[in-house]
Amino acid sequence: MSKIAFIAPDKQLFLQGKKIIHDLDLEDKVDVYLARLKRAIKLAKRLEKEDVDVIVCRGGTARLIIESEVRVPVVEIAITGQDIAQVFHESKKLTRLNNPRVSILAFKNMAYDIEVLSNILDVKLAIHPLYRIEDIPSEIERLTATDVDIVVGGIKTVILAAKKGFRTLQISSGDFSIRAAFLEAQQILLGRKIEKERAQEFKALVDYSIQGIISINHEKFIKVFNPAAERLLNVSAKEMVGQKINSVLSFISIEECLIEGKESIGQIAKLDNKWIMFNNAPIIVDKKIIGAIITFQDVTRIQEMEAKIRNEVLLKKFHAKYQFSDIVGISSEIMETKRIAEQIALVDTTVLISGESGTGKELFAQSIHNKSQRKNGPFVAINCAALPPNLLESELFGYVEGAFTGATKKGKPGLFEMAHKGTIFLDEISEMDQYGQSRLLRVLQEKQVMRLGDDKYIPVDVRIIAATNKNLFEQIQEGHFRQDLFYRLKVLTVNLPPLRQRTGDVKHLAQHFLEYYKKIYLKQIDITQKAYEKLHQYDWPGNIRELMHSIERLVVIAKENVITEHEIGKYFDEMEFDLGENDITGNTLSLSEEDIIISALAQCNSNITRTAKLLGIDRSTLYRKLRTYKIEVKKSY
Repeated sequence: MSKIAFIAPDKQLFLQGKKIIHDLDLEDKVDVYLARLKRAIKLAKRLEKEDVDVIVCRGGTARLIIESEVRVPVVEIAITGQDIAQVFHESKKLTRLNNPRVSILAFKNMAYDIEVLSNILDVKLAIHPLYRIEDIPSEIERLTATDVDIVVGGIKTVILAAKKGFRTLQISSGDFSIRAAFLEAQQILLGRKIEKERAQEFKALVDYSIQGIISINHEKFIKVFNPAAERLLNVSAKEMVGQKINSVLSFISIEECLIEGKESIGQIAKLDNKWIMFNNAPIIVDKKIIGAIITFQDVTRIQEMEAKIRNEVLLKKFHAKYQFSDIVGISSEIMETKRIAEQIALVDTTVLISGESGTGKELFAQSIHNKSQRKNGPFVAINCAALPPNLLESELFGYVEGAFTGATKKGKPGLFEMAHKGTIFLDEISEMDQYGQSRLLRVLQEKQVMRLGDDKYIPVDVRIIAATNKNLFEQIQEGHFRQDLFYRLKVLTVNLPPLRQRTGDVKHLAQHFLEYYKKIYLKQIDITQKAYEKLHQYDWPGNIRELMHSIERLVVIAKENVITEHEIGKYFDEMEFDLGENDITGNTLSLSEEDIIISALAQCNSNITRTAKLLGIDRSTLYRKLRTYKIEVKKSY
């Protein structure tokens, strides 16, 4: 099917049009039909269903097709002044009169400039305007031979007038008008092609969108109902299109959008057992609201997708979430430490953070990263004490396929590779074994790593931040830590003060954690001034982590709305219970080894160093037993 349809109302125009179509080389784009008036309207409606893009026609037939509301552009072959002048000239020849009396029956679109030309050419003109096809016979009946020398008009006018005995002359179009009409049709064809391409793009977006999309007109009738809307609302588009939206989806309020042009974002409604979030927006053309579009999603689905994306981000791109502004404290000691750390963050070199357990070493490491020039790169953290030496090595440096039994196919990149262009945080660096220390020293010196089982070096651009809760100099004296590595790490240092040395911070932090856990556990609890003084008297060996967990426990177990020094004292008394024998395997209590470890962790607020000391075992043994019993230790401040 060609995209241009030429409907000729008479044979002369039919032949004339075919010649011009050939001259313009449009034969593969134009189909030619011979039909007029009512038959032409039926043809046009059929062509509309067959996706014809433009119709070319003339005179009354063109006018009737346009008025029939066929949704296809119609290009009218104009009746020009030259055509009218030719008709008047032919009238004089046919009648052999210098001033013939001409009656012209014409639709409005055919009657332009006729009177002007009749005066110029000295023709006595009578115009009989036509509004409908049915007007033609009645207008001819009113003509009399004494008043008319010749009747001029379209094909039907000429046929009927001739039957009544009148001389007749049919108005015909010149080649110029026909040619101009086809050139105009070509431009419309190009515009329709662009319009269809955009419509198909929009349809594809709508059909494959995961959001439900409904489009309505200004009278609220549904025009578009996409597949996602069918799935979410459990109805078919066939049932919904053409329905009024407020009669089938009453939970959607659309009046303000259609009347005032207001958009509405994030409305929530419950539909059966499903919560739906939907948005409304007006469709505005030439500053006039012609309809609205409604988009909606299943809230549960949004939550699932959000969780999935968050997990993927955490897995694929290591992220540091803390800033220096997250470090709470008002003491001069912590303020000076933050100042030093902020200056260190601006310099791209190795950092060693030292401090007791629970002082916030990782918090400082993340803050340094987020203020450094590497802030847009990954932040990779690993606890060197949490993994046995062989596993720590494979995690840090990676391995190739077949490097050891159980190695995954295609191997695995190490954490140094993952931290490329970013920062790697090595917590509890003192727990790394001698071989791991030597490999780390090489990374610092050469800026490259080698995977286990490989013979190729991989260059890495990584800033190392190490942390320790032990005196590394003593570790060197005891032969546990390499001196050359120590001096490589100790380029810039940050020494975190213990909580007992931070003047005024116990109360400030306690208030901060109190407000936090009140929101978490939905409680209204206050702590008296004397209770804060009692907290200040305690030594806090677990530092900020211990204080945080202590405040959390107080909020959870408190019966009264005000915590006094009595409750504080009682809490600390409960912390002093003894497990009996420190030998974990020979404990005299009737608890299992797993129960003893869990109890010890609770007593020590999940502090690994204190828990191991309480149980009388070293840290690596404790970590091994935690893995054996699959006991999770929550990493906190």
